[in-house]
Amino acid sequence: MELSDFVIIPAGAHHIGYAQQICDEMAESAKARGTGIARRSPEYVANKMKEGKAVIALHRDGTWAGFCYIETWSHGDFVANSGLVVSPKFRKAGLAKAIKKRIFDLSREKYPKAKIFGLTTGLAVMKINSDLGYEPVTYSELTQDEEFWKGCQSCVNYDILTMKERKNCMCTAMLWDPVEKEKELRERIEMKAKAKERLKQITKKSSLLKRIEAKLWKSTKKMVTTIITRYPKPI
Repeated sequence: MELSDFVIIPAGAHHIGYAQQICDEMAESAKARGTGIARRSPEYVANKMKEGKAVIALHRDGTWAGFCYIETWSHGDFVANSGLVVSPKFRKAGLAKAIKKRIFDLSREKYPKAKIFGLTTGLAVMKINSDLGYEPVTYSELTQDEEFWKGCQSCVNYDILTMKERKNCMCTAMLWDPVEKEKELRERIEMKAKAKERLKQITKKSSLLKRIEAKLWKSTKKMVTTIITRYPKPI
C-alpha cells in the first residue's frame, strides 16, 4: 500500500455519509489503545465537514481511510487538530502523518494567527507533531476556554485531569505558536546574513593576502634577478 493510493482533501457536506464510520473507528481505536479520548457524535463530525473544518482521506476506490478535524477556542486564538484516526486496514502507509500535515496546513490557512495545539497519549502522534514544529508545553499554555475542557469529560482519564486541577494528565500537551515561529525564522535569517557577511569578510581577507603574497613574490623575484645580473657566477 502506497501513499499515492490515497487522496487527502478538505472534507465537505458530500462526505457526511462517513461520519458514523469515523466515530465508530475513533471509539474502537481508543479502546484498543486503552487510552482516553473525548467522544464525538456523528452529528458533530458531520457539522465539521459542512463547515470545511475537517480533512478526509479516501482510497482510490472510494473507501474511507482516515480523518481529522479542526476545533477553535478562545475566539479563534487557539486551534486544535483533533480526532485523528486511520482505518486499521490502511495503516502503515504513512497516512496519519500526511493527514496531520494537511489539517495543519488547513488550520494555518483558516487561522493564520492562531496557536495550534494538541493533547495526546500516542508516541506516534507526538513524533508527527514534533516534525511539524510543535513544542511540548505545560497545560497552562493551552486555551483556558471552559468549553474545551468540557470536551474531556467523556475521556476515561477525566478524573485524573480534575484531580490535578487541569495542570496535567495522561496526555502530553504540544503547541505550535506562530509568533514564536516567526521569531525563530527572523533569527535564522539574521544568523544566515551574519554568516554570509563573515564569509564575505574572510573571502576579502583571503583575496588581500593573495595579492600581498603575489606582490612579495614579484618583488623577491625581481631582487633575485638583479643580484644574478650584477654578480654573475665566476666561470
